[in-house]
Amino acid sequence: MPSYGETLIEALVRYGHIIAGITWIGLLYYFNFAQTPAFAGFEAPARNEAFAKLVPRALWWFRWAAAATFGFGILLFGMGTGGDIDPFNGMKNPETMGILAGMLFGTIMFLNVWLVIWPAQKIVIANAEGVLAGREADPAAAAAARRGACASRTNTLLSIPMLMFMVLSPHLFAIGDHFDSSSGGHRAIWYILILAIAGVIEANALMSPAAGKPQAWYIDKHQNTIIGGFVLLVVMFVLMQLVFG
Repeated sequence: MPSYGETLIEALVRYGHIIAGITWIGLLYYFNFAQTPAFAGFEAPARNEAFAKLVPRALWWFRWAAAATFGFGILLFGMGTGGDIDPFNGMKNPETMGILAGMLFGTIMFLNVWLVIWPAQKIVIANAEGVLAGREADPAAAAAARRGACASRTNTLLSIPMLMFMVLSPHLFAIGDHFDSSSGGHRAIWYILILAIAGVIEANALMSPAAGKPQAWYIDKHQNTIIGGFVLLVVMFVLMQLVFG
């Protein structure tokens, strides 16, 4: 039985994970649903000024909120798997497997922030600052902007099933014996499926498909990203029903 101190520490870690996650995903949705469509209608001077003065501040909170969410999440999961919490015993409970699917997507999103979006945006921001200072535009800025946009829209797509599995797994799978997790083969199939799905989606993001290409359908318009995210959620839920039902 966990002590009061252990329970309090876990509660504080959980709170940190939640508040950091709200900040991260909130800014992700701001970038994709508000800023990007709005910037598309700006004149070049106004857009460059916004990139030079607004975007760096928002990106600071964005990337460090992502890091905090990831760090608190790993710590929280480690505390659960190392304790006496029934859902994590044997790492085979459906609740745990749902959370692991969410963790996989969240990890990809975190890596996209630090390894793709932030490096790309640094090029775009430097270009905007240079243009405002009277220097020539950086020819690499357009490709960098596209690379960052593809990763950001991919993160938005992944966030929809990620949040479902991370937040709702304890409720979805706490309904008795509807899901059978006794078979190691079933668990292996589930992990292979989510790894394949995540791999295909992330590979497409890293290839930065050009606007208008079929594989950019969910990247070019944020409305399509939302639709695609919920389609992915339904597909994953149906797969879990088929594998464990």
